[in-house]
Amino acid sequence: MSASTIHAGAPPVPAFSEGAGVHWETENRMAWNEQQNTREERELVYEVSWIRELGVWRRFLRSQQKVKS
Repeated sequence: MSASTIHAGAPPVPAFSEGAGVHWETENRMAWNEQQNTREERELVYEVSWIRELGVWRRFLRSQQKVKS
């Protein structure tokens, strides 16, 4: 029987991926605001990146904010 050490720390993750197939898309969409019970326009920023291990493009929501009128 032997013992092994397992490293539990995760490697640092950059704020935005640094791959060659990365770009960002911005969309404006209407969303429901539960606190104010109103519809409001929101700006959504997505990071679109190629996931080499899966062989597919994926979209990750990176930020959102209310659109100023």
